[in-house]
Amino acid sequence: MARFDTPVEVKAAPGFRRLMFVVEQRGRIMVIRRGKKLRRPFLDISGRVRAGGEQGLLSVGFPPDYRRTKRFYVYYTDRTGDIRVVEFRRASPVRARRGTARPVIAIRHRENSNHNGGQLHFLGQHLYFGTGDGGGGGDTAGNAQNRGSLLGKLIRIDPRRRAGRPYSVPASNPLVGRAGRDEIFSWGLRNPFRWSFDRVSASQPRVAIGDVGQDRFEEIDYVPLNRARGGNFGWNRYEGFSVFTEPLAGTIKPSLVLPHGDGNCSVIGGLTVRDRRLRGLRGRYLFADFCVGKVLSVRPRTGRIATIRDTGLRLPQASSFGESASGVVYASSLSGPVYRIRQ
Repeated sequence: MARFDTPVEVKAAPGFRRLMFVVEQRGRIMVIRRGKKLRRPFLDISGRVRAGGEQGLLSVGFPPDYRRTKRFYVYYTDRTGDIRVVEFRRASPVRARRGTARPVIAIRHRENSNHNGGQLHFLGQHLYFGTGDGGGGGDTAGNAQNRGSLLGKLIRIDPRRRAGRPYSVPASNPLVGRAGRDEIFSWGLRNPFRWSFDRVSASQPRVAIGDVGQDRFEEIDYVPLNRARGGNFGWNRYEGFSVFTEPLAGTIKPSLVLPHGDGNCSVIGGLTVRDRRLRGLRGRYLFADFCVGKVLSVRPRTGRIATIRDTGLRLPQASSFGESASGVVYASSLSGPVYRIRQ
């Protein structure tokens, strides 16, 4: 166990098997090398970041060619409250070059400080990230169902500069050539703070989204990536399986709901364990709730999941799960610790 300042994410970088990167909410990315925390940060952009509550530096993403290109991306809320994705480049395996910042995309988010989403993942050269619905209660602005807004969405872009543009949009995105923003991959999300890809096979990846609920339910959505493409996850028409405003046909139903009556308040989406050393957990999806503090697991499947198993592990103020290149599983707590999960 190592301690950090409000850690919100633990990430591996392709090509650097002995390093893990820990994102701190206030604006730093720290490095764990061979199990030990390095004193100097990999990157410090705290001067750019508005941190506190649900705002801050929330994620880092490393493309598959990171070792060669040295480029990586961060997701944060800036001093105005807007969401930003910015490209940087590293100087060495453990030090980034702060002066290489290149803005990729900015999404206006000034009306409320909550529901900022906040996780980056690459699949090939495509960068995916989940955005919150803009905050407040009930999504009264209607952002999540509005395909003209980038809030309350799963976004997919190619973040590399193309023909003088800061990013490009894959031609296979579902709204290309249709009404709505081309960057949108899925919509109808409330606050997908933590989500992951489950690479069941190279040709059939799945996406597991922990979508933070309103007053009654937290939910986990587990679907094939092809089903998520152009899919509507239902908010704010539904919360969990229940109608929130009014029914809508064709929405993707949750795989799992966690009622607030059991003490849940904010689901922390996790990952499917691939570490062969974790025999009792291998092949199971790990997740937690910020308030309950238990690490739970389910057998991931498309469709409704009925059985939840308590792992016996406790993670107060859970903020993320991550894994190394070899599948070693880590978990972070907003109160400071980052743990390696063992059996």
